[in-house]
Amino acid sequence: MSQNPANSQHAGAEQPRAARPRWVVAILLLLAGLLCAGFFALGNWQLQRLSWKQALINRISQAQQAAPVPPPSAAQWAQWTPAQQQALEYHRVRLQGRFAHEQETLVRASTELGTGYWVLTPMAIELEGQPRGWVIVNRGYVGAEQVAPASRPAPKPTTESQTVIGLLRLTEPVGSLLQKNQPAQARWYSRDVAAIAQARGLSGDVAPFFVDAVAAPEQPEWPRAGLTVLSFKNNHLVYAITWFGLALMVLGAAAFLARTEWRLRQARHAY
Repeated sequence: MSQNPANSQHAGAEQPRAARPRWVVAILLLLAGLLCAGFFALGNWQLQRLSWKQALINRISQAQQAAPVPPPSAAQWAQWTPAQQQALEYHRVRLQGRFAHEQETLVRASTELGTGYWVLTPMAIELEGQPRGWVIVNRGYVGAEQVAPASRPAPKPTTESQTVIGLLRLTEPVGSLLQKNQPAQARWYSRDVAAIAQARGLSGDVAPFFVDAVAAPEQPEWPRAGLTVLSFKNNHLVYAITWFGLALMVLGAAAFLARTEWRLRQARHAY
């Protein structure tokens, strides 16, 4: 009995690889979809950060070119909105008042001079000779050798009114990312204005911001003012491209998987 050549040729041919179970393919495609959505979301977030960073850099650049202005008054502090705070951040302001040096607070700092402390001192703000609340002033940086007030040049008497020009900064509540402020132990890791004012027992109105003093020729060497960071890295566009690239790679892998599995099933049916 003769054998059909077509059947003989078909029988000798290598069978195509079996496709994966449908539930396995479905799970893989679902995971790919979740990864793709997550990467796209991270890319969009980086674009939002890019817009925020560019606005911050432009705002700081414009603020540094403007002349010092009076800070918001005590009457405005209670109604100070987040939008108003952001609009005035890093602006140069002029303060007039008397320092309460006995109430200074040391806050951990990491600067271009090394690791040390910011010296934050309350200033009793005056307007036409009358007290108008407190503003906490970051007078500058000191290292471990200048922590004790006696190791620094003696400040001006507290009875003498002074003028300070500095940058308006927003309060840093709670603490740093890894370390929380511990007022009872006098351990401060961020410039939390409200907590410092409470720990020092300041009576009356306290500004919801602090001021970084800028360097001036008449200022003593310590505390060292003028170390505010005014330049910021802006790599958000690179990060966004990276996340979008990963999303496209996952999308391409999912498309390749779906096409391959479809072809395998078609080949098995044709066989």
